Amino acid sequence: MATAPLIVRPIGDDAFLATASAAGVHVPLEQAPAWDHFDAVAAGRSHVARWAVGSERGDPMALVSLTSYSVRGFPYLWARHAPIMLGDPTPEAERAVREALVRHARREWPNVVFLRLHARHRAPDLRTLLQTVTYDRTVVIDVQRPVDDYLASLSKKFRYTVRQSLKHDDVVVADETDAALADFSELYEIYQETARRDGFGIYDAEFYRGMVEALSPHARVFVARRTDGATGAARNPPGRALAWAIVTDYDGAATYVYAAANHEARDLDASVRLLWDLLEILRHEGMRTFDMGGVDSDLCPSLAGVGMFKRKWGGETEVAPAWDVPVKRSTYTILVALLRVKRVAGGRR
Repeated sequence: MATAPLIVRPIGDDAFLATASAAGVHVPLEQAPAWDHFDAVAAGRSHVARWAVGSERGDPMALVSLTSYSVRGFPYLWARHAPIMLGDPTPEAERAVREALVRHARREWPNVVFLRLHARHRAPDLRTLLQTVTYDRTVVIDVQRPVDDYLASLSKKFRYTVRQSLKHDDVVVADETDAALADFSELYEIYQETARRDGFGIYDAEFYRGMVEALSPHARVFVARRTDGATGAARNPPGRALAWAIVTDYDGAATYVYAAANHEARDLDASVRLLWDLLEILRHEGMRTFDMGGVDSDLCPSLAGVGMFKRKWGGETEVAPAWDVPVKRSTYTILVALLRVKRVAGGRR
């Protein structure tokens, strides 16, 4: 007998969190109601709905929160780090949830061209992303691991680098969230330098400042500065910034989201010092894990540069990458062709 197709129901914020908790499943910040504040202020996007996917009378199999976006004027919905599978994420279970979401989207949002969903298992209905980098591997650090034990787990060469970075008494690391909210310009200059050096694009400064503000208290800015050195005391105003990172935290899980370092930081291993001290702060606060935010693989070779740095901090683990799932297949095919023409034309310049 054929299995009845899954159905999609709206679910309130409290019920969404309670259902995940009852299943013993972690809710990523990007799926939590706290993320809706960022969607509300970020240009070109808005939170759409939270849904539960399951059988007519059974418990939900998956939870999903979707945000609306558009690419070249074509609307799509993205569930960052979701669907949240409440049971075994088998290929069959993932596929059934996706099919239910596509059917629901066709009825409720007939203009949507595709859904962007995460899945562990490759399948014929999944397409590589039209734009944006995704990843299927990351490095997750056990923050509560004893410090000496964690340091001993690192390579001999990197242990030496960590110890050398700690010898720089003129480098201090602090949570500067409030200062960054008041004025992000100094940190943004460092990000511009990093982007030019490493060849990637960035948003304007207000995007990053606005993100931290909207996600407060779940987003923080940590900064490594060079001080007067002899006394180890920072100037007033503080010494010059060398490196910084935006870190999110939610439900005991922290994530390394954005980071930058200037040329001087390299000579002082300030990025290493920043992360080491940052981890120590999170450890004392009771944070459980720290996700480095993706490393390179065959799926995302463009992360090779940052992957070399991140792998020094621990072993990699597999995660579910994002995929495009066409809702209006013919329109999606046209969109793929348009973007291909754009890339070819750009390469000829």
